[in-house]
Amino acid sequence: MKTGNLIFNLYSNSRTVYKFIDIAMLLGETNYNSLKMKLNYYVKTGRLLNPRRGIYSKKKYNEEELACRVFTPAYISLEYVLQKAGVVFQYNSNITVVSYLTRDIEIDQKIYCFRKIKNEILASPLGIIQTEQAYAIASVERAFLDLLYLNGEIYFDNLRPINRDKVEELLPLYNSKTLVKRAKKILDNEH
Repeated sequence: MKTGNLIFNLYSNSRTVYKFIDIAMLLGETNYNSLKMKLNYYVKTGRLLNPRRGIYSKKKYNEEELACRVFTPAYISLEYVLQKAGVVFQYNSNITVVSYLTRDIEIDQKIYCFRKIKNEILASPLGIIQTEQAYAIASVERAFLDLLYLNGEIYFDNLRPINRDKVEELLPLYNSKTLVKRAKKILDNEH
């Protein structure tokens, strides 16, 4: 592999954030020490960023994509999705992510809030949208149920964007009678 090909291959790809192993696989590189040296060189010269250990990105990267690459498996959900959909009105610039652990981290003055959820829920593709950049984001209905499941009683400003039929399709995933009651109570009060 020629040195210039590394940058060309990364920048011609639609993704903006890569783990080290992603780059090795994309380039077919098996000499990890050589690849590490090349990546470190590109970080030092400013052609690539290294926002977190083991993660490399283009100069302009997608923050949502980064959120899903820090801890995998993960998908964007909760308040972030509900805010974008107009279900909650209070603005918060944090990106909320469901993953296998709970942790808040800051990268480039942006807070990423990770919330732990049961593995069976995390692994299910129901209500999850896969984007072109290879990151996952919850549907409004999945984000609604994730938040109710993790936080309990919550107030929602606007439930019109939520499709009740889709909520009912997703409820068995959580295997929680309490969640069924909460969701029904909230949706019945709105409609």
